[in-house]
Amino acid sequence: METSLLSFSSSKFPSPSNPTLSLKPNPNPFFHFRSSKRTKPSPTHIRAAISRTKKEETVETVKTNLDNCFLLAAIKYQGLTVKQFQDLRRTLPENTKLLVAKNTLVYKAIEGTKWEALKPCMKGMNAWLFVHSEEIPAAIKPYRNFQKEKKLEENDFTGAVFEGKFYGPGDFKALESMPTRAEIYAKILGALQGPSIGLVSTLQAPARDVVMVLKAYVKKLEDESGQ
Repeated sequence: METSLLSFSSSKFPSPSNPTLSLKPNPNPFFHFRSSKRTKPSPTHIRAAISRTKKEETVETVKTNLDNCFLLAAIKYQGLTVKQFQDLRRTLPENTKLLVAKNTLVYKAIEGTKWEALKPCMKGMNAWLFVHSEEIPAAIKPYRNFQKEKKLEENDFTGAVFEGKFYGPGDFKALESMPTRAEIYAKILGALQGPSIGLVSTLQAPARDVVMVLKAYVKKLEDESGQ
């Protein structure tokens, strides 16, 4: 009886020393090999996330400063050095806040509010002055002095909003010449204690002046009743 031997080509089987298998494309489209390694976020994605967070924080900062704000003004910021900006901040009263922010972010914060009237200022580079006091002239004066001292004629106010009204660069004299609270109080009290014609002329004054006068009169009555 003869025995026939079957021989197999060694190329059809991987050798022990080289166990690498060559995988053919999987005909099943619903089956995929997945890598065990997780893809790390790229530096670009990280920078974008940080940038988005900073923008959101800036918008919230602007909104926060609008609380109890009486006047919001834009100042042409281009050309100011860091030192000049720091010096300017030190000259401002405590009830004012100076902030540098992109126009788009500021507009996002004021959109749909009375401060939206500041839209004409949304161009160029601006610093934003938030005044948390009724003493508008006193809040503006420090910058005027700084501007004159440093010879920064080009870095002027580009506009402001007060009581919902927009004031352009040429209208700032009206803001800077407003009477102080003490002056208004004295005027109102004098009108109330004087002839009726004085009261009539006072009531014909701007609404802001009348309101402040009435507040002064009420305060005077309260002080007298407390004595």
